[in-house]
Amino acid sequence: MIIYIHGFGSSGVGGKATLLKEHFNDTIILPSLSYVPNLAIHTLEQLIKMFLKQGEKVGLVGSSLGGYYSIYLAQKYELKAVLINPAITPYKTLDKIGMATNYYDLSSFEVTQEHMQMLKTFEVDSITNEKNIMVLLQKGDELLNYEDAIKKLPHAHFKIEEGGNHSFEGIERYFDEIESFFVVTSEK
Repeated sequence: MIIYIHGFGSSGVGGKATLLKEHFNDTIILPSLSYVPNLAIHTLEQLIKMFLKQGEKVGLVGSSLGGYYSIYLAQKYELKAVLINPAITPYKTLDKIGMATNYYDLSSFEVTQEHMQMLKTFEVDSITNEKNIMVLLQKGDELLNYEDAIKKLPHAHFKIEEGGNHSFEGIERYFDEIESFFVVTSEK
């Protein structure tokens, strides 16, 4: 089972999520997560534990903040992960203290300094499973510096493109490769 982990202010029914669902069908779950980091991680851990208990292999696909969460969860549960323009230090780059908007339903929510502190607790200092991580980066990401991911995960499998944007233009071009990555690496 693949778990898609959306980015900040997004949802499990956003644009990238919809494309992923169309390709992966019943082999992907796309939860809409809380903007409160501890609640988001709790939800994801419950899903991971449930699938593992059922004997299923679990892979993560995380975008932006979801990439940050994926690094933490992949390390903790020894999972494969694909990171799409991942946030590496979201407690620094988010800089959204105050009111923010959910991109899907335009609802407002408050981001606090406490949320930034929560994010820090999920930082992984020493990543031991980089061979099980694929990172998709577009240099034109207007929100995050792609070089931060390269520095954090120097031994991961990288796909780096010129141009693009934070949403990762044309992500569907990589769906077959993502699928192969999970199949090949989960059999080793």
